[in-house]
Amino acid sequence: MKILYTLILSVFLLVSCKNQKKADLIIFNANIYTVNDSSPKAEAIAIKDGKFVAVGTTTELMTKYTAENNLDAEGKTLLPGLIDAHCHFFGLGLSEQSVKLEGTKSFDEVVQRIVDFQKEKNVNYITGRGWDQNDWEVKEFPTKEKLDELFPDTPVAIARIDGHALLVNQAAIDLAGVTTASPFSGGDILQKDGKLTGIFIDNPMDLIYAKIPSESLNEAIQALKDAEKICLAHGLTTVNDAGLSREAIELIDSLQQVGELKIRVYAMASAYPENLDYYLKRGIYKTDRLNVRSFKVYGDGALGSRGAAMREPYNDKPEHFGALVNTPENLKEIAKRIADSDFQMNTHAIGDSANHYLLETYKEVLKDKKDRRWKIEHAQIISPEDFNAFKNIIPSIQPTHATSDMYWAKDRIGAERMKGAYAYKDLLKQYGKVVLGTDFPVEKVSPMLTFYAAVARKDLNNFPENGFQMENALSREETLKGMTIWAAYSNFEENEKGSIEIGKMADFIILDQNIMEIPIENVPKTKVVHNYINGEILN
Repeated sequence: MKILYTLILSVFLLVSCKNQKKADLIIFNANIYTVNDSSPKAEAIAIKDGKFVAVGTTTELMTKYTAENNLDAEGKTLLPGLIDAHCHFFGLGLSEQSVKLEGTKSFDEVVQRIVDFQKEKNVNYITGRGWDQNDWEVKEFPTKEKLDELFPDTPVAIARIDGHALLVNQAAIDLAGVTTASPFSGGDILQKDGKLTGIFIDNPMDLIYAKIPSESLNEAIQALKDAEKICLAHGLTTVNDAGLSREAIELIDSLQQVGELKIRVYAMASAYPENLDYYLKRGIYKTDRLNVRSFKVYGDGALGSRGAAMREPYNDKPEHFGALVNTPENLKEIAKRIADSDFQMNTHAIGDSANHYLLETYKEVLKDKKDRRWKIEHAQIISPEDFNAFKNIIPSIQPTHATSDMYWAKDRIGAERMKGAYAYKDLLKQYGKVVLGTDFPVEKVSPMLTFYAAVARKDLNNFPENGFQMENALSREETLKGMTIWAAYSNFEENEKGSIEIGKMADFIILDQNIMEIPIENVPKTKVVHNYINGEILN
């Protein structure tokens, strides 16, 4: 086949190109999924000035176009560039500079990783993220005694995998000035026998974070570049960063403007008062690679740390309901301010109570406002009567959360509430679209794992054998759309990206396997051969 296409190309190059249009790049002999419903498959693309100028068969394009650069894809699969609709891009980069605690199987392993890290780095304040007590034999929050013993003078603050719980040692507590009498709201500071255990949940974590030294400018730049390298290797061309400071947004913009950062970023500004004041006054800011038109708001905490706000008590902790991390009054006031602007509101909601309140609030403040595309981020546990509220609200979901939580979620909330949990197909039926992300570094970056979790609803060990709540699995076509055109739609960018169509940005990837047809268990092993943004090869 390769020889045949080489001969075809040679013949076309010998023909007079007087009537041929010039392109910068032609890729032919490809298995292209365009995600364009009117023309879903193609063999070749031509690119000029960073955009698709032709999509069709190899013969058609070679007849009409000529280019200095031609690539024989050798039958490999080509897809639109993948979009992670909910992640923490800057946070991923910063996490590369701290202790990595993902995959630890005991608290002893957590401690050993911290010890090893400090021997190598010898930092003045140890930070890290990734532990999950639900993966340990003893599925309870750890306490600080061992960290106090090993690091009596060096503050330690290590976040749970979801970022909604923090374990700190006494040195960190003393630096923050926290005592058993310190006031707090929107979370918890755990005590035992009248003493602090070292666990801070949700809002009170800010007491600790306020005293952690900020990264330097050089460290921030390196974090963004590290994150970009990881994302490009996994086939991402756009990332929706769910919660950024103004300083981080402006740094991303400056790096993109000088060509030091190529990946596209849909920035959700953290809905702090200063960010709301600044961006609502300034208005939407958009370049070819940066789009600042939304705010990230927090409704509640996470299920794994029992911070998700529930309408009834947790099954495994009677009389505990979780909590909203913003007061209802504050959430409604933020929603009203954003509703009176052109900005989008994207709110973290895990528990059924948080989802219910946010959906009601959205309905009230939006009223007859059209095409606002507001999102509920996670939409994890939904009451039966609340599903129809998603007819006008976009569900932004992360399939790997389902396969990470499936081992213990039923113990947390019981069988009845599980019927409305991780209900991706049910949400799709309501809005007609779902947008998919990972929430990395809470989960792994790989969109191939997102694809696998959405379709197979299993872990990498083929558990459970018949899939987890398979009535809510997505098809491969739905999953691909959720990672491309539907995600672009949720960003108000469907006319410029998300599918391979003439006039759209030439963001696309080439894979070593056809994820639309191979056995689903092989999808996680699929590799990205090349990643193009604006027609420029970046990986």
